[in-house]
Amino acid sequence: MISLYKNLFYQSLRIRMVEEKIIEIYPSDKIQSPVHLSIGQEAVAVGICNNLLKTDLLYSSYRSHAYYLAKGANLNKMFAELYGKVTGCGKGKAGSMHLAEKSVGFMGSSAVVASTISHAVGSALASKRLNKNQVCVATFGDGASEEGSYHESLNFASVFKLPVLFVCENNGLAIHSTIDQRHSYKIHEHAKSYNLKSTYIEEGYDFMKINSLISETINEIKLTGLPQVVEIKTYRYKEHVGIGDDHHVPYRSSKDFDNWKSVDPLIQDKTLINEFSEKINAEIEAAVNFAEQSEFPADSELFTDIY
Repeated sequence: MISLYKNLFYQSLRIRMVEEKIIEIYPSDKIQSPVHLSIGQEAVAVGICNNLLKTDLLYSSYRSHAYYLAKGANLNKMFAELYGKVTGCGKGKAGSMHLAEKSVGFMGSSAVVASTISHAVGSALASKRLNKNQVCVATFGDGASEEGSYHESLNFASVFKLPVLFVCENNGLAIHSTIDQRHSYKIHEHAKSYNLKSTYIEEGYDFMKINSLISETINEIKLTGLPQVVEIKTYRYKEHVGIGDDHHVPYRSSKDFDNWKSVDPLIQDKTLINEFSEKINAEIEAAVNFAEQSEFPADSELFTDIY
């Protein structure tokens, strides 16, 4: 039986290699949408989703590839969606920023900052009223904590005692604005003002530590029915949107980048990288081939799946 460490490592490495393939393909213009990459942040998605059932619902931000994959959605359908093909998870209409796969409880992602947080709260309200034993999860960046809907959602979830897990992936940046330029508060401390239990993890590269904390948190939420907040410090390697590096730009330091890489298991554990890479590569190549061979949506699809 594969160890927990190896399992989480494999899932994380798979996400990274998928996004590295996206970087390789992107200049060809075959990918039909902007992309926001999670390279450097994979441990958060894996540590969360490893503790969720398919019936637990997850709502993500536009940086959603990692959550889509960690929640168990289909890789072929993801690449087809990025290519704008009808076989994609959104029939080619969603693109990178609006991935969804209801069959595994990945309920959607959105380009509008903080917009899916309230969706998770609404799902949790329905879950409570229907007596479902499920957790609804909202994941978002630190910039989302500046939106009114974030504060309304935390307050509403606390007042009505809803089974929501709010997870902030704090990479310290809202596009190019650093957190010290934007926040007079610490996110996990401020969440307590809504009478919510909150936890902070400094080591956002450590999928084992994240997995352990999220396991405890999910169990508590299902036992008590009460919402919680988890803030996880992390680091994105690439630019805000796109495939490039931006450490030459003054808004962040290459020293921080080097420090994060020095403790990143997906860089440091070369034994497991070598063990798993061939299998993952084969899956990725098959998914890209599926996307390449798939058809674009017909004109008749233009007015389907709308309300």
